[in-house]
Amino acid sequence: MSIDTIKQAIPDYAKDIKLNLSSLANDEKLNEQQLWGTFLASAMAGGNAFVIENVAAASAEHLSAEAMNGAKAAASIMAMNNIYYRFVHLASNKEYQTMPAGLRMNVIGNPGVDKIDFELWSLAVSAINGCGMCIDAHEKQILQHGVTKDQIQAAVKVASVVQAASAILTAEAAMTADSQAKAA
Repeated sequence: MSIDTIKQAIPDYAKDIKLNLSSLANDEKLNEQQLWGTFLASAMAGGNAFVIENVAAASAEHLSAEAMNGAKAAASIMAMNNIYYRFVHLASNKEYQTMPAGLRMNVIGNPGVDKIDFELWSLAVSAINGCGMCIDAHEKQILQHGVTKDQIQAAVKVASVVQAASAILTAEAAMTADSQAKAA
C-alpha cells in the first residue's frame, strides 16, 4: 500500500492528480515529518477510506508514532474547529465573534509533536475544509516561526491533491455502486 497504489486506482481522466501525487511525494520544500504529516492529515480530512489507508501506510514509513498521532490530531481538531470558526466568520451577526467557543481544544497547546508542524498540518486541513479564519490564524503562527511562504504553499498543494484524489475515488466508488445496483 502506498501513494503508487492510490495513483493506480485513479482513472485516466484525472492523470494530472496522479502526476501531482508523484511530484509532491518527492517535494523537498518540507522536511519529512512536515510532508508526510501533511499527507496523513489531509487524507483524513478527505475522508476516503482507500486514500486514508494507503497514505497512512506510506506515512508510517516516514513518521514516528507521535507524529502519526499528531497528524491525526490535527485532522480531528480541525474537523471541529473549521466548522465552528467558519460559522463565526460567515454569520451576519458578529456577536458570535465575541462569544467564547467553549469547545475543548487542548491538543492545540500540547500536540505531542513540534508545534509548528502541527500548525502546518492544521493549516492544510483548514484549507481543505474552507475555513478562512483558521487558515489566517495558522498561517500567522507558522510565519512567525520561520516557515516560508513556499513551504506553506507546498503543504496546501499536498492538501489540494490529496483532497482531489479522495473526491475522485469517492465519486468513482459511488458510480460503480450505482451501476451495480442498476444491473442487479
